[in-house]
Amino acid sequence: MKKLLAIVLSLCYCFLAMAQVGTWRNYLAYHDVQSICKANDNLFVLASNDLYQYNLNDQSITTYDKVNGLSDTHITYIAWSQKAKRLIAVYEDSNIDLIDTDGNIINISALYNKAMTEDKTITGISIDGVYAYLTTSFAIIKVNIQKAEISETYTNNNPEYPKDLIPYKDDYDAYISTVSTLNPGGPAYNRFYESKYINGRLYTTGGFFLPAMPDNAIPGTIQVYDGNDWTLYQEKINEITGYSYVDNCCIDADPNDPEHVFVGGRCGLYEFQNGELVTYYNKDNSMLMGANDRGKQLGNDYVLVLGLKFDSKGNLWLLNSLGNGVSLLEYTTDKQWINHHNVLLTDDNSITVPGLSNMMIDSRGLLWFVNNNWKNPSVFCYDMDNDILLKYDQIVNQDDVKYQSYSVSCITEDKEGNMWVGTDVGPFMIQKSDIGQNKVTFYQVKVPRNDGTNYADYLLNGVNISCIAIDGGNRKWFGTNGAGVFLISADNIVQEENFTTENSNLLYNNVSSISINNITGEVYFLSDNGLCSYQSNAVDPNPDMTKDGINIYPNPVTPDFTGMVTITGLSYDADVKITTANGAIVAEGRSNGGMYNWDCCNKQGKRVASGVYMVITATSDGKKGTVGKVAVIN
Repeated sequence: MKKLLAIVLSLCYCFLAMAQVGTWRNYLAYHDVQSICKANDNLFVLASNDLYQYNLNDQSITTYDKVNGLSDTHITYIAWSQKAKRLIAVYEDSNIDLIDTDGNIINISALYNKAMTEDKTITGISIDGVYAYLTTSFAIIKVNIQKAEISETYTNNNPEYPKDLIPYKDDYDAYISTVSTLNPGGPAYNRFYESKYINGRLYTTGGFFLPAMPDNAIPGTIQVYDGNDWTLYQEKINEITGYSYVDNCCIDADPNDPEHVFVGGRCGLYEFQNGELVTYYNKDNSMLMGANDRGKQLGNDYVLVLGLKFDSKGNLWLLNSLGNGVSLLEYTTDKQWINHHNVLLTDDNSITVPGLSNMMIDSRGLLWFVNNNWKNPSVFCYDMDNDILLKYDQIVNQDDVKYQSYSVSCITEDKEGNMWVGTDVGPFMIQKSDIGQNKVTFYQVKVPRNDGTNYADYLLNGVNISCIAIDGGNRKWFGTNGAGVFLISADNIVQEENFTTENSNLLYNNVSSISINNITGEVYFLSDNGLCSYQSNAVDPNPDMTKDGINIYPNPVTPDFTGMVTITGLSYDADVKITTANGAIVAEGRSNGGMYNWDCCNKQGKRVASGVYMVITATSDGKKGTVGKVAVIN
């Protein structure tokens, strides 16, 4: 053992701040304090419908979420039972958790799981000893907090229906001055819509707007995460401009300056520097047009900029929906406006179509975007160099099946140069060989049933796709409206995951945006219920794959470690072998993008013995290779 420890100490330790593969993380807001309950030497604080605990003695803060034990999201009420020594927390969906000061959590799901036509929403709490009385529209629910059970349900016609219940009085007034000084971390708000991960930062907006849909009027929200801290951009801009500042739904950062950011939404275009407003662009000071409503141009409260994207030269491209004679605009680095309007972007009345959004530039330098509107959902491809616009509004697959779609929400490029389109009837692929053609096939991947027949099913056919992201291993992450998140293998055949709120720590089954940190493999899922992430097992490949670029961690592997050893810095589809010092192979496989994971087990599934193991890698063509070491201590 002494010899082994000496070898271990000679190894290079990797201190990359990366979570273990398969772990979840929540990024929740604790900004708006709603309720405070004193629990002996602790305070339980409900803030932004999330929960944290503050220890009055040692000043420590513990946040609670689905990852560390809560059963649900969006808490509406909390109350402390001194006799039961537990906090009761009720959720928007009528789920119930009981929490003690040691962090132990018990779920009472009977009301949540009960199928009924009446409204189960809990609208108030009363505490009497070990009992909590929960008020609903159909009954009062009596909960025994000590026994963690529902003891009784009193309907209105029950002769024992409790009367004159005293609403629970929390300790807000006594401790708000203390709580106001605390910083549990996290973003300021739980509202998220679009995101982009650029150069180590997650840029997010918190609004949503589509014409012909009800106005959300969500206050303008821009939050940026740098891996450690959150930055909230300037708020209440309406007080400066005199116009509404709501429903921001698209964002991009200058490729030459990450602090130089543009944001679009219902009310125009906003330019920020270091989180502060620089210029507000509207119909009065730019080429932007107000939305056309039955022949009349609306004011600056409706200057629809629902998509924008910087090109590699630093010029900003943006989409102006429902304008007259304006649709696709370019704002150059020397602050000049150029109108690239095209008749293909207009309706029968020569007005720009209403849902132009989701801009991206592919590896060929082509600008793609969609019209996400039920009247004429479409995909557009624009050659910026030659001023050629192509429109695809007939969704017909390779089997000549024609689809009636009411929503084309997104488009993105995979690692092989194919374009993936998300619609309300499933995902489609425009193959690389079709790009640039006047007519394309909306190809649907066929997944074999493997049931002894030759039958196959179209990939995620009928699933309402809201967003798509491609990871370093060329796997496809599909966010959906209502079905959570799907992870599909690089060959598009295998469904590796389907995360939902029921089977994972996903916060919401409606996912509006997915962004990936392809250096660490962390995948971010956004919704108007909050932001969470999943540590995946794929990162961007390193085509050079040198010994100095290979990282192996944890190293050494200690006896209490039960996770995966992660190897990064690999080339795409690299061959990886784990061997003993004398060359016996204990594990082997291929990298996922630039990452390979080993569970410290041999081919028989048993944990390997203590020792130093060789990590031998080779590029897929066998022309390059590296050798590293990892120590395992049992």
